[in-house]
Amino acid sequence: MISPQVQWLEISEESEGQRLDNFLLSRLKGVPKSRIYRIIRKGEVRVNKGRCEAKQRLALGDVVRIPPVRMAQKEAQHFISSVLIKKLNDSILFEDDYLLILNKPAGFAVHGGSGVNSGIIEALRQMRPEAKFLELVHRLDKDTSGCLVIAKKRKSLVYLHELFRSDQVHKKYLAILAGQWQRKKLWVDQPLQKNIKKGGERMVVVGQSGKASETFFRRIQKFGQATLVEASPKTGRTHQIRVHAAWLGHPIIGDQRYGLSEENNYFKSKGHKRLFLHAEMLEMAHPETGKKLTIVAPLPSAFSDLLNYSKNLNYTKK
Repeated sequence: MISPQVQWLEISEESEGQRLDNFLLSRLKGVPKSRIYRIIRKGEVRVNKGRCEAKQRLALGDVVRIPPVRMAQKEAQHFISSVLIKKLNDSILFEDDYLLILNKPAGFAVHGGSGVNSGIIEALRQMRPEAKFLELVHRLDKDTSGCLVIAKKRKSLVYLHELFRSDQVHKKYLAILAGQWQRKKLWVDQPLQKNIKKGGERMVVVGQSGKASETFFRRIQKFGQATLVEASPKTGRTHQIRVHAAWLGHPIIGDQRYGLSEENNYFKSKGHKRLFLHAEMLEMAHPETGKKLTIVAPLPSAFSDLLNYSKNLNYTKK
């Protein structure tokens, strides 16, 4: 399919500050990157009637000329289950014109890809077709629940990305570890590196050649076969809390990748089947007002169920 005519698009708040190449990639779905860079180099794309570069940042009110280009047929809309739609509608913790913060349900990917047809961000876009801009600010693992931030304006996305990169977002997770962790608190600063297991499964391992990673663990309560802890990551590496917990010798219950099979199977046989990691709290500056915003995601019932069950298993106080 070829777009029938030249397009003249005025840059709104949603695209202000975006690179020209990224703006075109978002507008020309299905057009190869090589083609987009070629029409920029040849001068077929213009900004305010002048030649431009791919790295040029767009300003509010700029007018971008886009020539007719061959585009892929529009993809079929993702199927979003009614279960996910209800969960998302019920999980909004905070919303204004700039942000949407969800209590992400466990078991759902934040976005499609790698064998997952669609995720939470695709569902939100389908549920809100009138929304001009919805983008993930950060990510949570599929089986992790809790605070998930979505930007509703590009300026909010850029601002919040910088907060996350510069460690200006305070994050607190709750996790249930296998066994009794005897320490009351500990800074874990083991570097992490990505690795590929023989089966093709992506793994992260502690390794001195890895990236610097820091997580603070604080014990809240220990039981006969489990320990409830608070985990505060200073850095945001892939699977960081899960790998650092495993390094402690007490992996998170339900962690099929880094956990202990015997413990996981035991709790699973009792009906406790999820990964017991929950992003409970986020604290950061609001992208528009700059005021401190603190969001708390209520503990899922699955956590309470496991903790109540564990109280009957040789309960031990701190």
